[in-house]
Amino acid sequence: MNKNIEVKTSQQSYRAIVGEEIFEEQIKEISDSFQGDINFLLVDENVEKHHSDIIDRAFEATEKKFFLMSVPEGEKSKSISFWKTCVEFLLENGVRRNTPVFVMGGGVTGDVGGFAAASALRGVPLIHIPTTVLAMVDSSIGGKTGVNHSTGKNLIGAFYQPKKVVADIAFLDSLPRNEWTNGLSEILKYGAIERADIFDRATFFLEDDISNISHDQLINLIADCIQIKADIVEKDEFEGNIRAYLNFGHTFAHALEKACGYQSISHGEAVYLGMLAAIDLSNRVGANLKPDKLLKYRSLYRYRVSKDQLSLDDLMNHMKFDKKRTNQHIRFVLLKEWQSPILKEVASEKLIHQAWQTALQEI
Repeated sequence: MNKNIEVKTSQQSYRAIVGEEIFEEQIKEISDSFQGDINFLLVDENVEKHHSDIIDRAFEATEKKFFLMSVPEGEKSKSISFWKTCVEFLLENGVRRNTPVFVMGGGVTGDVGGFAAASALRGVPLIHIPTTVLAMVDSSIGGKTGVNHSTGKNLIGAFYQPKKVVADIAFLDSLPRNEWTNGLSEILKYGAIERADIFDRATFFLEDDISNISHDQLINLIADCIQIKADIVEKDEFEGNIRAYLNFGHTFAHALEKACGYQSISHGEAVYLGMLAAIDLSNRVGANLKPDKLLKYRSLYRYRVSKDQLSLDDLMNHMKFDKKRTNQHIRFVLLKEWQSPILKEVASEKLIHQAWQTALQEI
């Protein structure tokens, strides 16, 4: 079963296809659609290690010259220096305006590889091949690319839309269990801001053996999450208003990641705690939400950092560098009720501290 979603933007409209064992045919079809004689691939090192045979076979079938660059795992690759390395790799090997650049991996690879494609020659064709749940449902869709800066996460980058997104769930077979949980956080986000049924449809993540889940069920859930994001991006491509709803929990999360040096907490783990903090803050400014819908999944999150290692003052300082901040007060995505997000500036640091304390109790 394959699912196709159209993502409409001012730059271009493109297709996101979700299916199983579609990688090889899609690589050939996409490559044939470009007249040049070169293909580039930026690929996560773990994906290359586990799937080198199918990668080599797919690109050899295009009968074009093939340049591959491996991207080291982890947030350390989302740096200005590694972005520069990616751009040099493209330019030194003869990338042209009509040369497709395939970017294959999770969110880190997609962000830095996408930014390299956006920058080289002021933009070359980008094709996202997300290989994690998180990248499939979120980071590969909508055109955000970029790298981190010492003062905060994702502070340097560009909006740059891909030509196509190919999400082949066969690549999830080699994914560690904690990476499934990272992706779950973004799925639960869609449940919180848009569709209540997602909370129940995601319960297969609680299975002891994730490999036994229904593939059709997984494809449908991924496709529905992509559709939610595509609809929001169509209405607000450059995050002037409602696209910020997709950042539910992320203002807290990015501060947590920075405080942990992007090492001892993953993005998905941070987003989960960030959503709990956002729910608590929502309640302190007038909502009446029970966090049960999220806490049902708490057992899946195994944190490598303790609350005693985190300073509220440091977390608050990191939040003040968040790129979503517009004025002197921090702007949050909160909920009036489930599936009813709002943007709200919160002046009271006491309320934000209390929200942090509530969330950190779950570590």
